[in-house]
Amino acid sequence: MYRLLAADGQARERRNQLTHPAYFKPELLATGPNQVWSWDITKLKGPLKWTCFQLYVILDIFSRYVVGWLIAPRESAELARQLIAETVAKQGVEPRTLTVHADRGTSMRSKLVAELLVDLDVAKSHSRPYVSDDNPFSEAQFKTLKYRPDFPERFASIEEARAHCQRFFQWYNEQHRHSGIGFMTPTAVHHGQAAQLFEQRADTLNAAFAAHPRRFKGHCPQPPRLPIAAWINPPKQENSPTKTPDPCSLN
Repeated sequence: MYRLLAADGQARERRNQLTHPAYFKPELLATGPNQVWSWDITKLKGPLKWTCFQLYVILDIFSRYVVGWLIAPRESAELARQLIAETVAKQGVEPRTLTVHADRGTSMRSKLVAELLVDLDVAKSHSRPYVSDDNPFSEAQFKTLKYRPDFPERFASIEEARAHCQRFFQWYNEQHRHSGIGFMTPTAVHHGQAAQLFEQRADTLNAAFAAHPRRFKGHCPQPPRLPIAAWINPPKQENSPTKTPDPCSLN
């Protein structure tokens, strides 16, 4: 009987089936600082089992510069709204120039945050459900934080957690040489100092090559390329950006 029904197109699933909407794949491009920010919340273990503190971090995806952060005993949409508003004001972001990307957590999709972004004329973007690759910059930054040798198993108090993060983010912005931005510090890229540092590196390498060409087997060394674009989900057919010119070829 089932074969006859199937042949006539009358056999189907009789139970109601859950259908998922088609979510848009975010494709975000930043060619300079304060164009695309990524923000997320991670947990820091507290002094007792089942206790934790919430670390909010806003990251510029082009420069990898942490533009804002806070630690609170709980996750709150009101705290997220305050952090975003204060960070936008501190960075002097002009209307219609910034996109803020986040996953689909409760605070990220809250009405308070959505209304704030509308008031500030800032575009919002969200990851697709169950797709961790849509927010790679924040996830990588949290991994850098938690894989540091001095990161403790637990924090005795929220004050201790804040003191630790204060030291970490100062190191991360001012001293950490990030491989994704040509081994520059996030501060140098965010504040427009990277081009000058690149030229200084190139001059040093050129001088070393001129003095000892055999040491480099006849090939002039190049400093790592500076970032010219940062993507969240680049289009597959997108042409790769123009590479930084070889400083030796300009001599």
